[in-house]
Amino acid sequence: MLPDRTGQAEAFDAIGQHYDDAFPHKDGQLAAGRRLADALPPGSRVLDMGCGTGLPTARQLADAGHFVLGVDLSAGMLDLARKNVPAQNAEFRQLDLAALRAEGPGGVGQFDGIAAFFALLMLPRNEIPYALRLLHGLLRPGGLLALAMVEADLDDAGIPFLGHTIRVSGYLREELRQVVRDAGFDIVDEDTYSYAPASTDVPPEHQLFLHCRRG
Repeated sequence: MLPDRTGQAEAFDAIGQHYDDAFPHKDGQLAAGRRLADALPPGSRVLDMGCGTGLPTARQLADAGHFVLGVDLSAGMLDLARKNVPAQNAEFRQLDLAALRAEGPGGVGQFDGIAAFFALLMLPRNEIPYALRLLHGLLRPGGLLALAMVEADLDDAGIPFLGHTIRVSGYLREELRQVVRDAGFDIVDEDTYSYAPASTDVPPEHQLFLHCRRG
């Protein structure tokens, strides 16, 4: 039985168009997406987990000649993604991460690369190791994972976000590294960015980008 994430999906449906306005400068995500796109063989199949509006990552990957499957809980976000990313190089589906399977009914197949930018922070901590192992299983041997999380010692905490409440989790960086390694990934490199959303008074958050390979 899948977890009930209706509240999260409804929040992002409502946020919709305002999301990219509130987060206009995604330097870390742009750099990590570009690095993933460049590191993959030409014409690779890539999963964009928690793709949101498709900007910037699904669009980056598609523009680089890769085929992208974008997955998100929010139907509203997916509608925007279909407008933002060329259809010939991308497909978008409304799916919960926990429902992803390579084979069988509704199977999504395997991928050469996965981008998971701030998708796992929407899960309770006890689900994150499972989610990472699931992503590991969706990658072909030697496949690449670009993972981004916010560095924070939080577990399923409710926070205000663009006029709505969403629930988020996080780790301090050494614990995050361990959780990722335990799921079977080799961490090749990492980057840290300090980021504050536009038009808010919140202090900057520390975004961690891990560049990983399926071990």
